[in-house]
Amino acid sequence: MTVHPVEATPVQVPDVVLRYAVIAVHGPAIGVLTVARMLDADGSGTAARVLHAREAVPYGAMPVLVADTTAYGSACVEHMLRAWDPGMPRPWLVLMADAPVPPAPAARYRYRALNERFAGISQVAYLPSLRNADGADAALEHNDVKTAAAKLRRHLEGTL
Repeated sequence: MTVHPVEATPVQVPDVVLRYAVIAVHGPAIGVLTVARMLDADGSGTAARVLHAREAVPYGAMPVLVADTTAYGSACVEHMLRAWDPGMPRPWLVLMADAPVPPAPAARYRYRALNERFAGISQVAYLPSLRNADGADAALEHNDVKTAAAKLRRHLEGTL
């Protein structure tokens, strides 16, 4: 038997581990994309990323559910939590206001009832500039979105 030395193939290991795995509760929309971009302060895509349907949450990443403050949004969150694997970490919930009014009463009730199932709940106020934004990067050009992004990051990092 003849043995030939073989050099090992270098393995590319990313230097940065994904910190936030953003999950669209009831479909991808500008709010979900903007939340992912808000959590990724430098825009590199390494701190936060929107997961595709049925994509597993990467090891070590904090799951972040994004939903509207509507009754439908809260029903979708409840449905998702029923299927949540108990071995997974408790997710954060980010509520995106869909209008400049308080959440619907049915949604408020449901979120209060589900409160213990989350690592935390953060609310993002209604951002009218999202209606005119072509994408998440364009949305972050507006001061109200920048301010909301800084507040959201502080809240999820526990410094608020």
